[in-house]
Amino acid sequence: MQESIMEQLWQTSHLQGGNLAYVEELFETYLTDPNAVPEEWRSYFDKLPSVDGQHGRDVSHAAIREQFEHISRNQRFLASNGVPASATSGGDKKQIRVLQLINAYRFRGHQEAKLDPLGVWNRPDVEDLDPSFHDLTEADREVEFQTGSLSFGAETMKLGDIVDGLRQTYCGSIGAEYMHVVDTRVKRWFQQRMEPVRSEPGFEVETRKHILERLIAAEGLEKYLGARYPGVKRFGLEGGESLIACVDELIQRAGSYGAKEIVLGMAHRGRLNVLINTFGKNPRELFDEFEGKKLADYGSGDVKYHQGFSSNVMTPGGEVHLAMAFNPSHLEIVSPVVEGSVRARQTRRTDTDRNQVVPVIMHGDAAFAGQGVVMETFQMSQTRGYGVGGTVHIVINNQVGFTTSKREDARSTEYCTDVAKMVQAPILHVNADDPEAVVFVTQMAMDYRNEFKGDVVIDLVCYRRRGHNEADEPAATQPMMYEKIRKRKTTRTLYAEQLLAAGVVTEDEVKEMEDDYRDALDKGDHVVKSLVKEPNKELYVDWAPYLGHKWTAKCKTSVTLKSIKSLGKKLTDVPEGFVVQRQVSKIVSDREKMTAGALPINWGYGEIMAYATLLEEGHPIRITGQDVGRGTFSHRHAVLHNQKDGSQHIALAQLSDDQPKFEIYDSLLSEEAAMAFEYGVATTTPDALVVWEAQFGDFANGAQVVIDQFLTSGEHKWGRLCGLTLLLPHGYEGQGPEHSSARLERYLQLCAEQNIQVCVPTTPSQVFHMLRRQVKRPLRKPLIALTPKSLLRHKEATSDLEDLTSGTFKTVLPEKEAPDAKKVTKVILCSGKVYFDLLEKKKVDEREDVAIIRIEQLYPFPSQDLDELLAQYSKVKHVVWCQEEPMNQGAWYCSQHHMHNALHRLNPKLQLQYAGRAASASPATGHMSVHIEEQKKLVNDAFEV
Repeated sequence: MQESIMEQLWQTSHLQGGNLAYVEELFETYLTDPNAVPEEWRSYFDKLPSVDGQHGRDVSHAAIREQFEHISRNQRFLASNGVPASATSGGDKKQIRVLQLINAYRFRGHQEAKLDPLGVWNRPDVEDLDPSFHDLTEADREVEFQTGSLSFGAETMKLGDIVDGLRQTYCGSIGAEYMHVVDTRVKRWFQQRMEPVRSEPGFEVETRKHILERLIAAEGLEKYLGARYPGVKRFGLEGGESLIACVDELIQRAGSYGAKEIVLGMAHRGRLNVLINTFGKNPRELFDEFEGKKLADYGSGDVKYHQGFSSNVMTPGGEVHLAMAFNPSHLEIVSPVVEGSVRARQTRRTDTDRNQVVPVIMHGDAAFAGQGVVMETFQMSQTRGYGVGGTVHIVINNQVGFTTSKREDARSTEYCTDVAKMVQAPILHVNADDPEAVVFVTQMAMDYRNEFKGDVVIDLVCYRRRGHNEADEPAATQPMMYEKIRKRKTTRTLYAEQLLAAGVVTEDEVKEMEDDYRDALDKGDHVVKSLVKEPNKELYVDWAPYLGHKWTAKCKTSVTLKSIKSLGKKLTDVPEGFVVQRQVSKIVSDREKMTAGALPINWGYGEIMAYATLLEEGHPIRITGQDVGRGTFSHRHAVLHNQKDGSQHIALAQLSDDQPKFEIYDSLLSEEAAMAFEYGVATTTPDALVVWEAQFGDFANGAQVVIDQFLTSGEHKWGRLCGLTLLLPHGYEGQGPEHSSARLERYLQLCAEQNIQVCVPTTPSQVFHMLRRQVKRPLRKPLIALTPKSLLRHKEATSDLEDLTSGTFKTVLPEKEAPDAKKVTKVILCSGKVYFDLLEKKKVDEREDVAIIRIEQLYPFPSQDLDELLAQYSKVKHVVWCQEEPMNQGAWYCSQHHMHNALHRLNPKLQLQYAGRAASASPATGHMSVHIEEQKKLVNDAFEV
């Protein structure tokens, strides 16, 4: 192992052969006492990669020699864990007790750590940490014991020294929770990082000065804004200023590992501070926002502490692109959005090791504990479809959520971070008034993420110097807490005093730092020294081709018959020896016949062929949701499963060697986080078709916050384009209220300013052209597609190959066999499955006086297309809107004015009438017999009203 390390050192330019002896000596010293080597070397050694799959740090040769000598002296002692082979004597029992005490500190030392800068936490003593609990007496403090796996000191130490070292490591400003992790390598890794330095890294002078400069910047901005805009809401960082030093270290360390992009999501608290002091936003722009001078370039805009931003900074590893996500007041919902954006960026970079793009998410303590989407996001973190190689979470722990501060009211767990234990994420609690401890845990967090590719949490225990916002008086609800806060010196003041006392800085140097920062703000200059003025454009996605288009933009969605034939063969070509389940084999066989023109194409064929042709034309595709591989109603079967060994065959991923990526994943049972993740993907990959499918349409209810605050309003608020497609099964088949309606009315109510598309396709060719149009047009708007269930195999809901090789998506459809326009006196307008019920009724009753028109796109409403179709029926006297949904649901209330206007243009005397279910509090009945009666009545009403 030593030789492998030396080989790595040799490869760097400053480690020449003449220096190897010096470097090896440094490394030996580092392994014994990391603080005994210069900080630059310690940082370098800390980040050395694992060798032969071992993640723990190497041990020095001297220690190995001592170990062998010890074993020869005492064969009963097992060097691996320090437990005596025979524990019959009193001394051996004491030895076991000492090892148990060491373990207790590793498990529970955090419960006695000095984490709260205010000292208001009322925490009972932990009896496990008292030597007497382990039958160790005061007299034993001078007795030497074996230290086992303890990573500081010698092989044997006095009990008193062991306890003092443990308390310094685990009960100081850092409370580390890592012993809940099952992987022993992780536990050893943290022990070897914390114990040798007793959780006090001993930073060098320049590092300590830099930390002070970051604190001065953090406090300086808040003071400046407070003086210039008193009482204006800004959700300041006062009390949590160490965050700026934390984020700065995180970015620089990630860059040193080769990161090219960091995507950051965060709540309100401290957002403006991070924008100015980390991202390098020009202070003048922020001042203009405070003064109302800067208006949104497009749409409504949003408050300044919801705004995203991007910039590039220089790190030891090169230029890094920073992107802060836009987010609504529903703060935690940004977490899965960030993860989706990161996943898309990693895919674009072919970053299979997931080192080049790193997610960082900042949370509030109350929200982290209380919002279910946090749990959902953790749950997806290690899955195939959603993994991003680990996220660094930072909890800005104000110890109060709005006005809720008592733990018995805020949560049911000891810490707000306990939810992270569900994925065995290490949790590093740290007192934010100890900035050096904050930087130390930040280094560990980033190193852990890089080493183990898992989530890690930094719990930054701080406080709010002001209330929930600057206009709030917090003493009204937290009088005792704010009495302490008023008397508390700021973090910057405390740290400056510490450095002054240590002779690290002088008062003149501190004053100069403060003056320089304030002068920069006065001038409106950038205050981030690492900011790259001319960023590398390769780090960005060019959205320019997708800007400024109207929904009527045209594109070609038809494909050649040759392409259909070629792709059809590839889609049904099952590998030799691959055993397909019987019903699935029938689907594959039918698709072969459809490609040959021997069968009309069904819904599954039209959809799969849309994906195949887009892939052939160079567009990546990602499809997720519950059961998307086969489709909830078994129509898709994009993923075949070998009945012999369970292996999978995904033809869409193997169309050609150079095709773009095709991803399809059955999601975890989540709607909110899963849909938000896909929104993040779609806002990062404009050239891709990104699809989220609900198992049943109404399941999207669980993601309503994503629909309201991102999909339908993100462009208007933030100028963020998104082409996410939602497939929502919809249709009344007598399956009860939850399995009938996709809540079409909710989407239509959110429609305005051409923000989204709402389509209800009724034929395979329509879904083919609709999906292709979503990518082939330069327009990037969310698509809400209400898809069928019973129509998937309906004998009338079919298309021909010619429908794919010609035409396009039609927003309005007449009947397949158009009636004689001169005989038509009644027009029935409808959308979706009910069309086929109406068509059957018309055929049975031989109603040549009736024309049925399907509106396949309800928004943006196709007024011109509807006008052209209605114009054929000059003798019409009655027009009816027919829907399956109750009157207070479906399209009736939200879309009738469009239809009224169309009728008025045709004939001002025409009135629109309604045929459908009566208004109801529930979407549908749960009784089949009642459903059949209701359906029969509404269809009859459409013809008779």
